[in-house]
Amino acid sequence: MTALRTSSTLPAALAADRHDFASASAGRIHYYADTAASGRPLVLIHSINAAPSAIEMKPLFEQYRGQRPVYALDLPGFGHSERRDCRYSPELFANVIAEFLGQVVKVPADLAAFSLGCEFAARATLAQPTLVTSLIMLSPTGFNVRGLPTGKAAERAYQFLSIPGLNDGLFALLTSRASIKFFYNQAFVNDIPPELVDYAHATTHQPGAKYAPLYFLSGQLFTPQAGVTLYSKVTQPVLVLYDKDPNIDFHELPDFLGRHANWRAQRIAPTSGMPQWDRPAETTAAMSSFWASLPTQ
Repeated sequence: MTALRTSSTLPAALAADRHDFASASAGRIHYYADTAASGRPLVLIHSINAAPSAIEMKPLFEQYRGQRPVYALDLPGFGHSERRDCRYSPELFANVIAEFLGQVVKVPADLAAFSLGCEFAARATLAQPTLVTSLIMLSPTGFNVRGLPTGKAAERAYQFLSIPGLNDGLFALLTSRASIKFFYNQAFVNDIPPELVDYAHATTHQPGAKYAPLYFLSGQLFTPQAGVTLYSKVTQPVLVLYDKDPNIDFHELPDFLGRHANWRAQRIAPTSGMPQWDRPAETTAAMSSFWASLPTQ
């Protein structure tokens, strides 16, 4: 197992205080914090893809800082956190979030997660139920009708993708500026913010940047039937914000909502997967309204 620290050339994703905490699961984990205000903390969880980091949650961090304590994680393998050459799994990411809630936040908090990060946030909520007051999911995975590679199929995919030379070439192709712009173009209705492209390119050209994404690309970070195995077990109030997404669908969401009274959903339209960036005002208005509707803690 190899632990790699990101290069000092990688800038901060957010203009905020920066800290590390030691995770028993994944080593050094980096996070941003603004704790000047009082109130119930908000913890922001980014997605998983070839180039994620806390910058994906920047509009939410900037909106709520000064109103309440706000934290944004760089999940293991990404951003300024350790990028170990190790096995990455849904359990690993969830454990880190659960550890963060217990070791750093220490009091009940609201979680807001994005895309595949929603599955990890749900796992962490199940592990630390007394430390999570509510959960907001932005374009969550787990409600799509089409299946993903799992089990032995995902293992075979990873073995193929991890062939030396092949994975370097594939990752270099996926993280070129042209590829990054292509993928972001699918996720935006409005113009792509240049800072997202710049940061995605910078963070994917750090030592160890390929390790965690290879597990994502092989399908090993998705939980089969997440609605049944994870989401249905969450008892806290949950809000889903969604519209369209080029990589997933929400086919099973309406039926799920009908069977789980603690869940609600709202479309943020028109968006294509990143409502927090494409429609920040509408997204934060929906979030604030949801929190205002919760019982007073």
